[in-house]
Amino acid sequence: MSRRRLSSEIGIVTIIISFLILLVSLFLYHHHHHALLYFSHGGQTSSSTSPVAASKSHIIRFFQYKKAEDLKQYLERNVKSKGWKWVERQNPAMKFPTDFALVVIDERIEDFLIGELGKLDLVKDVSLDLSYQRGVLHQDHQKRPGKIFTSMSFAAQGDDDDAFFTNTNTNTNTNASWTTTTRRNLMMQKSQVTSLFGADALWSKGYTGAKVKMAIFDTGIRSNHPHFRNIKERTNWTNEDTLNDNLGHGTFVAGVIAGQDVECLGFAPDTEIYAFRVFTDAQVSYTSWFLDAFNYAIATKMDVLNLSIGGPDYLDLPFVEKVWEITANNVIMVSAIGNDGPLYGTLNNPADQSDVIGVGGIDYSDHIASFSSRGMSTWEIPHGYGRVKPDIVAYGREIMGSKISTGCKSLSGTSVASPVVAGIVCLLVSVIPENKRKDILNPGSMKQALVEGASKLSGPNMYEQGAGRVDLLESYEILKSYKPRASIFPSVLDYTDCPYSWPFCRQPLYAGAMPVIFNVTILNGMGVIGYVENPPVWIPSNEEGNLVSIHFNYSDVIWPWTGYLALYMQIKDEGVNFSGEIQGNVSFNVYSPPAEGEKIGRKSSCILRLKLKVIPTPQRSQRILWDQFHSIKYPPGYIPRDSLDVRNDILDWHGDHLHTNFHIMFNMLRDAGYYVETLGSPFTCFDANQYGTLLLVDLEEEYFPEEINKLKDDIINNGLGVAVFADWYNVDSMMKMKFFDDNTRSWWTPVTGGANVPALNDLLASFGIAFGDKILNGDFVINGEQSRYASGTDLVKFPQGGYLHSFPFLDSSESGATQNVLLSGMSKADSPILGLLEVGAGRITVYGDSNCLDSSHMVTNCYWLLKKILDFTAKNIRDPVLFVDSNRQDKALHLDDNQLPSRRTDVNFSTYSAVVGKELICGSDSRFQVWGTKGYDLNVRGRSRRLPGYASIHLNSTHKIPPVNKLRSIHDNSLGNKYLGYLYGDDLDFPELVASHWLIPVTVAVSGLLLLWSFWKIRQKRRRKRKASGFTRSANP
Repeated sequence: MSRRRLSSEIGIVTIIISFLILLVSLFLYHHHHHALLYFSHGGQTSSSTSPVAASKSHIIRFFQYKKAEDLKQYLERNVKSKGWKWVERQNPAMKFPTDFALVVIDERIEDFLIGELGKLDLVKDVSLDLSYQRGVLHQDHQKRPGKIFTSMSFAAQGDDDDAFFTNTNTNTNTNASWTTTTRRNLMMQKSQVTSLFGADALWSKGYTGAKVKMAIFDTGIRSNHPHFRNIKERTNWTNEDTLNDNLGHGTFVAGVIAGQDVECLGFAPDTEIYAFRVFTDAQVSYTSWFLDAFNYAIATKMDVLNLSIGGPDYLDLPFVEKVWEITANNVIMVSAIGNDGPLYGTLNNPADQSDVIGVGGIDYSDHIASFSSRGMSTWEIPHGYGRVKPDIVAYGREIMGSKISTGCKSLSGTSVASPVVAGIVCLLVSVIPENKRKDILNPGSMKQALVEGASKLSGPNMYEQGAGRVDLLESYEILKSYKPRASIFPSVLDYTDCPYSWPFCRQPLYAGAMPVIFNVTILNGMGVIGYVENPPVWIPSNEEGNLVSIHFNYSDVIWPWTGYLALYMQIKDEGVNFSGEIQGNVSFNVYSPPAEGEKIGRKSSCILRLKLKVIPTPQRSQRILWDQFHSIKYPPGYIPRDSLDVRNDILDWHGDHLHTNFHIMFNMLRDAGYYVETLGSPFTCFDANQYGTLLLVDLEEEYFPEEINKLKDDIINNGLGVAVFADWYNVDSMMKMKFFDDNTRSWWTPVTGGANVPALNDLLASFGIAFGDKILNGDFVINGEQSRYASGTDLVKFPQGGYLHSFPFLDSSESGATQNVLLSGMSKADSPILGLLEVGAGRITVYGDSNCLDSSHMVTNCYWLLKKILDFTAKNIRDPVLFVDSNRQDKALHLDDNQLPSRRTDVNFSTYSAVVGKELICGSDSRFQVWGTKGYDLNVRGRSRRLPGYASIHLNSTHKIPPVNKLRSIHDNSLGNKYLGYLYGDDLDFPELVASHWLIPVTVAVSGLLLLWSFWKIRQKRRRKRKASGFTRSANP
C-alpha cells in the first residue's frame, strides 16, 4: 500500500509540475506574442485595418520620384508574396511626388520579401525605418547603438522652460567661469551675440534676411509668437497631433536666427520661418519622417536649413543620401557638430559631411567650449585619414534666445552655435539680389565665404576650430565680389604653424617612413557637379622639394558641391640625411559643366600650399609603428566600449586613432623623443627592420595567416619589439550586454569584446602567451605609481623565463561574479596582468588593459608604464621596477587551449572585418613600393628554433585561423551557444529578429508536454505490471 500511495503521490506531483510548466510556457508565448503584435507609427495608417503579426516598418527607396499612389500600385502589381502592408503617410509632402514607400513586413518572411522587392527594376533598396532618440544615453539597455542623436543644448539658467535642458556633460571648460554677474555684465557691454559679429552693420544697410526661406528642423514653434514677424508655415511630421513646441528648443533656435525681441535679437529678423516639427515631445523621430520633411523642403525650395542635431552613425544611407540630395538641390544646410567634447573623434552626422556646414562651439573668450565635439572625421579610418571638421566655430555658450511663449533665456551647446551660423547665413543670402542668387549662392560658395572669411583662433588646432570663428563682415565682403570658382579647405598645410597644424607640426617628415596622409576638401562653387580635370601636380619652390614624393587620391566626381583630395607624402631615400624646410604648391584644375544658359563649361585652378619640415631618418629604436589596420569601430557593428564602468556611452566610436582618442598619448610619445607612424595595412606591408616597436592597442580585428607568420619572423630574426595592450573579452558578459531595441524590433549584441582576445591569442600562440576572459577592475601600485585597471583582462599563459606581474583585483565578468558570490562575496584574487619576455632577437610585452592610454574614458594614465615598456621593446633597457627576480617565471603559466577564450559562434564577423573573407593587399597607406602587392617577401624565413619555455617554432609553417564566418574555434568552449547559438544559429549580432523568439516558449511548452506524456506512459506501464503480478499471485496461491 505504501508503494502504491507513494507512486500515486509522485504521479500527482508530476502532473502538477507539468501543468505549471505548460502555464509558464503559455505565459511566455503570450508575452512575446503580445510584444510582437505591437506596432505604432505616427501620422501614418496601414491600408488595412487588420493587424500584422510580428511586423516591422521598412523604407523602400525607388530610383524615380512618382506619386505615392502610383508606387503603391506598382508594388501591388509586381510583388506576388503576401505578408506586407502599405502604410499611408498623411503629411504635406504627399502633395508632391516621392521617392520612397513605407511598408510593414511580416517578420516570418522578411528576408524573402526584401529579396523579392530588391529584384524590382524601380526599387533602389530596402531598409528599416529607424527611430531616432535625441538625448544622452544613461543605461546600457535603454537605448540601442544605432542612430543616436546628440543631446539638446542644456540650460544655463534655472527657469521652468529650461527644466528640460540639463547639462549632462561632466567636462567643464576651466577657461570660462561664467557667473550670472559676469554674464549680465557681458550682456550690458555687448548687448547681444548679434553685435559681437557686427550684424547691426548689415542691418543699417538694409539687409535683414528678407525673402530668405529658412527651414528649421526641430521641435516646432507656437503660432503668433510675439518674437517673430514672419512665420510662413508650420508643418508637423510626427505622430503627435500638434504644431506647437512643447519643449522650447525649436522656439529657441528660431529666436537665435530670426527673433526680434530687444533682449534676445536674432540675426535675420525678416527671414521667412518654416518650422518643421520632426521631433515629438519625447524627442523621438523616424527616418521616414525626416525623408518626407526633406522632400518637402526640396519641393518648396527652401534656401537654408538648420539641423541642430547629429549622431555617430554616418552609415544610415537613406538619411545620409537624402542630405546629399538636399544640398544638391541648392539648399544650404547648417548642422551642429555635436556635444561630445572635449573628446576627439566625436563628430556628429550630418555635420561631418563635406557638403554640410558643420559648426562647433566657443565661449566669449574664444576658447573652444568643453562640450564641442572635436575632429577628425572618422569615415575614412582605419584605412585612410580623416577630414578637417568642424568647418567653423561660433559662440555657443550662454546664448540668448526665445522662450516657448514669451521672454528670453540662455542656452549652451553646439545646437545653439548652429543657429548662430544659420542666422548669419540667412543674413548673407539676403545681401545678394534675388535675381542673382541662383547664379552665385549655393552650398559650395557659401562654405567658401564662411571658411575664407573666418578668423583663425590662436590656441586650438584645425580639428578643434576648423577655419576658425565665423566672421560675418569678412564673409560679406567675399560674397559681394564673388565669382564662381573652386577652392581647397584647408588651403595651407604649414608644419611650422603650431598648434593649428597639429598633429603634422608635431612630427617632421623623414625618409623611410609610412606615408603621411593629409585629407583636404574640394569646394566647388561653380556647380553641383565637377571633376578634377587632370591629376594634381607637386610644384616645389626649390630643388630640395624634389626629395618629396607625393601620391594623390581624389574624388572621381565632385558632388554635391564638394569632394576630397588626399595627399600621401613621403621623403625619398636620397633624403635620408636631409634637414630643413621644403615648400611648394599642389596644383590642379576643377571643371564643371556649363551652367543654365551657358555654352562653355566652367574651370577653376586650385592651389594647396605646403610648408614641410624634414629631418634625417631617426634611429630604429626611436621609431614606433602604430597598428591601425586591426581596429574596428562603430559603425557599422555594435563594438562595445572598452571600459564597462562607463554607463553613458555604450559604443566604441571615437576612431581609436593616434590623432583622435589616443591624441594625448601621441603627444606624450613625441615629447619622449619617439616618432610614431601609422600602419593602415596588414603586417606584411611594413619592413620590421625600420622599427623598434610595433604597438598593438585595443584591437578588434582578426589576422591573416601570413601576418602571424611574418610577425613571428620579425620578432625572432629581425629583432622587432611588440607591445600589446588588450581589453576585456568575456562571452557571458557580451551576451548580458545584448538587448532588444524597440525601435528596430531587433536584438543588438556586441560583435566582440573590448578587444578581440581570441585573435590576439592566435597572434601570440607561438610564443606561449595568451589572455584570459576575466574582467578585472581595481587600483594597483608599482614603485609608487598608482594606476587604475579598468575592465582589463588577465594573462593565462606565459612562458618560463619571462617576467610576470600580478595584482589583486575583482573579477566582474558574469562567470567571475558568480564565483565571487560562491566564495564569500567580493573577494580579490591575484591576477597576472603584465608580462615581459625576450624571445630570439626581439622582445614582447603584454598588458591586459588599454583604458589607461585612451583619453575617451581614462581614469588614470599609464604613460609612465608605456615609456618603461618601450625602453624594453625598442632598446632592451630593463627597468629594475619591472625586471625583479621575484617576478621571473621559474615555470610556465599554462592553460589548456580548450579553456582559452573562444570566438562567438553567433556573429557573422566577416560583415565588419577587413580580414575574414577578404584578400590580403597592401593599401595606399603603406610604402609606395608595396602598394597593391601582398607586401614584403613572405618566403624569406629562418630555420626552426626552439625557444625556452614553449614548443618548437616552425617559421615556415602556416598558422591556420579557424573559419570566423562560422566563428567556432578548434577547441571551442564558448558559452554563447548555451544562450542562443543552438536555437538561432548565425547572424545574431545585429539585428537579431524577434520573430525567432517564439522558439523559446514553444520549446518549453513542448518539453512540458513530453514530460507529462513520459510520466503518464511510466504510470501505465507500472499499472500493467501490477495487474500482471496480481494475476500471477491469484493463479498460484
